[in-house]
Amino acid sequence: MTKKKVVVAFSGGLDTSYTVMYLAKEKGYEVYAACANTGGFSAEQLKTNEENAYKLGATKYVTLDVTQEYYEKSLKYMIFGNVLRNNVYPISVSSERIFQGMAIARYAKEIGADAIAHGSTGAGNDQVRFDMTFLVMCPDMEIITLTRDNNLSRKEEVDYLNAHGFKADFAKLKYSYNVGIWGTSICGGEILDSAQGLPEEAYLKQVKKEGTEELRLTFEHGELKAINGERFDDPVAAICRVEEIGAAYGIGRDMHVGDTIIGIKGRVGFEAAAPALIIGAHRFLEKYTLSKWQQYWKDQVANWYGMFLHESQYLEPVMRDIEAMLVSSQRHVNGTAILSLRPLGFSTVGVESADDLVKTKFGEYGETQKGWTADDAKGFIKVLSTPLRVFYANHGEDE
Repeated sequence: MTKKKVVVAFSGGLDTSYTVMYLAKEKGYEVYAACANTGGFSAEQLKTNEENAYKLGATKYVTLDVTQEYYEKSLKYMIFGNVLRNNVYPISVSSERIFQGMAIARYAKEIGADAIAHGSTGAGNDQVRFDMTFLVMCPDMEIITLTRDNNLSRKEEVDYLNAHGFKADFAKLKYSYNVGIWGTSICGGEILDSAQGLPEEAYLKQVKKEGTEELRLTFEHGELKAINGERFDDPVAAICRVEEIGAAYGIGRDMHVGDTIIGIKGRVGFEAAAPALIIGAHRFLEKYTLSKWQQYWKDQVANWYGMFLHESQYLEPVMRDIEAMLVSSQRHVNGTAILSLRPLGFSTVGVESADDLVKTKFGEYGETQKGWTADDAKGFIKVLSTPLRVFYANHGEDE
């Protein structure tokens, strides 16, 4: 009989390692271990993943590099929209999972898989993101989730792997990390206590610089194109460079508390220098180059975009409509935002832009008017106050 094919979304962690071995040894599947990389794996980690996948019994291992797709179809729009969940979190892990899921689904269809598996538990958001993506893109494939369905403990999975000759170290660490191009999330340890914050040693990137440093980020139509005058044609390389500069100061650290898709509240620490600096600079430049109502309405749709992205609704057609609006809003977002970096923070300094709306022939704020007379101003104010004067003429007791 021909063995059934199953694609396992393989991260190299405990849950997916167990899944590969169990499906190969106990269920007789032809296992294809697929690691979807959205920028969070080093070359060394990917090599180790490949070696371990074959040791675990995989028929084939592949790395699916979707970093550029992740930028073009997600990160770009999150920058255009200055997207931060609850005005804090750069939506790093949640957006990555969607694109990892889509890459795995495409691969499963390509090889004609019968089933698709992931290692999510039943207590988090990732089960929703993977399942929904697979249900939409691979509706006829079985979805296998051993860790969730069997409510497996870490000890049970480790014991099984050890008993079958796989001795990799899956010791329970105080903190768990998810590293990606758009930030690193930190779970466990003090995060489990709502009254505590994270100590310095919990962060992967330590503060190495003192004093201040000027950072100049140049945008063209809302996209980052140059850093301190150096041109970057690859947006992913530009993000990595900003991360390197900002992480040396420990910029982008914070704690996010939010509502999960499954209804409980969750807490996560994170370090994300690149998102903090790029979004901070981009938003600052927009204040100079967009109209009041462009900023207002862009903020409304961007908030929805971030929420839908976090809650596994990336494939909802309205997301393409929001993206179109965000692209349109960036046509005059051109110029250089100047930031001053310091340990654990930064300040906005100014902008240089041909589209700077602060520079106008109509006047200088707080100084002098050139587009209207004093009588024009008094008439405008009188008309503007009319609704209030009407109300309080009848309801003076409310003053």
